[in-house]
Amino acid sequence: MDTKTIHCPCGSNKQYIECCGRYLDKGESAPTAEILMRSRYTAYTLGREDYLLATWYHSTRPISLELASEPRSKWLGLEVKRHEQQGSGQAVVEFIARCKVGGRAHRLHEISRFVCKAEQWFYVDGDIL
Repeated sequence: MDTKTIHCPCGSNKQYIECCGRYLDKGESAPTAEILMRSRYTAYTLGREDYLLATWYHSTRPISLELASEPRSKWLGLEVKRHEQQGSGQAVVEFIARCKVGGRAHRLHEISRFVCKAEQWFYVDGDIL
């Protein structure tokens, strides 16, 4: 991937390197739960299991996602429906992500919960709608 010229997969209309690349490749901490969720979507599009696990809260994080052993998904787009701060260090993000797996279209509508610890946001879990 040419990170200097491609638009970020998260739908921000920014170049990857100026958007989610800051978090996935440069190790910066996402300043909000919404930005973390967008960067996690981008990580899924790139198969970056390392980033997904590193940004998953330790008490709910799986050992592995085994993305390499699953059929490759073609991610088609992300729509953030809402982002709500819920007190100090907690937030929810509702989103819809679209993808194709094996030529079949899928739509994931989720309300995700996030927590901020030591100035770093983490994905906790979510409810699929």
